[in-house]
Amino acid sequence: MKINERKIDELAQLARLEFKAEDKGRIKLELERILEFCDKLNALDTEGVEPLVYISDAKNVLREDEVGSHISKEEAFRNSPAHDSDYFKVPKVIKKQKE
Repeated sequence: MKINERKIDELAQLARLEFKAEDKGRIKLELERILEFCDKLNALDTEGVEPLVYISDAKNVLREDEVGSHISKEEAFRNSPAHDSDYFKVPKVIKKQKE
């Protein structure tokens, strides 16, 4: 595939990006390098190579769910600096931005 300014504009439009005119030369070179690398990968003989699904052979080790003792709501609220009848109260951490 040949990379030209029109192709860069098409890709930018698809990706909802805006490029400055002076950046398009650098982007063209980078895209060409990426395509050259993909061509090298396509040239490899992968006959008989199984697809890689997982990086390692590790398996999830899950424990059985067991019913255990839990603390009551009153015990949980005992160490809370602020609460109401049902919820912990915490300081507000998200501030509205002024427009």
